[in-house]
Amino acid sequence: MYGQAYLWRTAGRVTAFAAVAAGAAYLAISAGEWLGGPTATDALSPSQAQAAKTTGAVAMGAVSGLPLPRFVSLKSNEVNVRRGAGKEHDVVWTYQRAGLPVEIIAEWDNWRRVRDADGADGWVFHSLLSGKRTALVAPWSSEPALPLRNSGAQEAEIIAQLQPKVLATVEVCSGEWCRISGDRFDGWMRQDQLFGVYPGEIF
Repeated sequence: MYGQAYLWRTAGRVTAFAAVAAGAAYLAISAGEWLGGPTATDALSPSQAQAAKTTGAVAMGAVSGLPLPRFVSLKSNEVNVRRGAGKEHDVVWTYQRAGLPVEIIAEWDNWRRVRDADGADGWVFHSLLSGKRTALVAPWSSEPALPLRNSGAQEAEIIAQLQPKVLATVEVCSGEWCRISGDRFDGWMRQDQLFGVYPGEIF
């Protein structure tokens, strides 16, 4: 129920990312790109991001001074994602749900390159992002539901079952468990079952 429609994207996303899956690369043809501005071909790879998460070798954003990569959430119910860092670049898809967690993997002026739970990435204007921490319940899982417990321990009582892709607010994380809340639920889930927090992250 919660996970059936956690986001919708425009048809442009389907076309653009089908090309990527087929091995194509985006072509930078605008004047800004020729002058060296970043486009959607300049990314931290998933392996680089994972290395940063697990080893502590986190880069600092040249614009914000904040760690890269880092998780944030969408502030608006309509967030355009562009091929490059600027309004002159095409919108490749649109998120349509506030609160979705995304990972900032690069910065350029007032633009942030974000990656979502599906691994898709593009550029978003910085004011459309929030520091509020949210998470999706195991969007990669094929399980019908995952247990929510009344405390951060494996032997704790199961108080609810949440479908994959349920959106939750993250209240606190211990490094192994996170307390999450949402529409009619509040409890603890294993940290490695959430997209929106890093393994071992404490806050």
